[in-house]
Amino acid sequence: MKTELILKNYEIAKERYAALGVDTDKAIETLEKTPISLHCWQADDVVGFERGEAASGGIQSTGNYPGKARNIDELRQDIEKVNSLLAGTFRLNLHEIYGEFGGKQIDRNEVTVDQFTGWMQWAKEQNMKLDFNSTSFSHPKSGSLSLSNPDPAIREFWIEHTKRCRRIADAMGKFQNDPCIMNIWVHDGSKDITVEKGRYREILKNSLDEILAEELPNMKSCLEAKLFGIGLEAYTVGSHDFYAGYCAKNNVMYTLDTGHYEPTENVSDAVSALLLFVPELMLHVSRPMHWDSDHVTLFDDNTRNLFSELVRANALDRAHIGLDYFDGSINRIGAYIIGVRAAQKSLLQAFLEPLDTLRKYEDEGKLFQRLALLEEEKTLPFGAVYDYFNLKNNIPVGEEYIADIEKYEAEVLAKRN
Repeated sequence: MKTELILKNYEIAKERYAALGVDTDKAIETLEKTPISLHCWQADDVVGFERGEAASGGIQSTGNYPGKARNIDELRQDIEKVNSLLAGTFRLNLHEIYGEFGGKQIDRNEVTVDQFTGWMQWAKEQNMKLDFNSTSFSHPKSGSLSLSNPDPAIREFWIEHTKRCRRIADAMGKFQNDPCIMNIWVHDGSKDITVEKGRYREILKNSLDEILAEELPNMKSCLEAKLFGIGLEAYTVGSHDFYAGYCAKNNVMYTLDTGHYEPTENVSDAVSALLLFVPELMLHVSRPMHWDSDHVTLFDDNTRNLFSELVRANALDRAHIGLDYFDGSINRIGAYIIGVRAAQKSLLQAFLEPLDTLRKYEDEGKLFQRLALLEEEKTLPFGAVYDYFNLKNNIPVGEEYIADIEKYEAEVLAKRN
């Protein structure tokens, strides 16, 4: 797209939004400063570098498109390519299975920060900060229950693993001089009718109490609920009710994954409700299709509504934004770019909403006027603002990134066996 046309379109859009009291330059500045945490597992289909096995524990990446990252160097190379095609501020979200194990068999209850110092240095060089996750799935001791396992030997193994992960996250946060957000999600559940649901939830509660008792100043823990997983359809120990109650009672950050709800639920409704009772939210932005299928995030109603609610609730400073999907059926670099751009577009549209006028209409009971403006804002020229945002940061505008990714595929990805 010609620079002259982008600039011309932006000036028209800027004037149009100004007529509604919206400052497009300020919206762009806010978007540039709002961090989005990239999930490392899109690059290799959630395999990691511990055992080289596909994910288990109720999650699954489908597709076998060539070119996935096979080692740390290739994964870092791919993330660097992704960064080169995006404007804004980015973090990298790591699972424990992505450590640098050096070919050694380091079990999960033995992992230390030594396996992640390379990541910390690399992230600093890339001007990125790190987030972290404990990993309860894809392990001989995973089974159906980890932190909620009645077997003390299995349970203590996973408690120790999670404690160690929190310490690693704390070291990351200290190194980068910014808190590392560490998510705790366990797959625990049952395939069929479960009799002692309360027992397993009590065990999980006690395990979390022990894990979170250690005060670590450079990291923040968050807890993630789920509806169900493959092979664990009947019962999930860490349900929404369980974690909402636990986080509210214990003042812990709540992870809101857009794929972990019933298909008919409006996930955005949870934002303002949860923020009355929990200190912060971690957002895992995904796209469920019938279930938690983790399709690539799109600029759809669910994504737009989520970020719109976040901005309307004045909660941007109490939320951390991350992506969480894994599609192995398409070019994985492209999957990153599509998802990030969808999140950015949704954020930008939320920043450009004429909120002052909408709030005034609502406060005065002018419901027709409110609905009319909500409809009209849908066709405002926010796309011209997003194009300018990319141009301003020397990033491909519009569909221009497609050719760049095709070139990378031909020169790099296609040569991976």
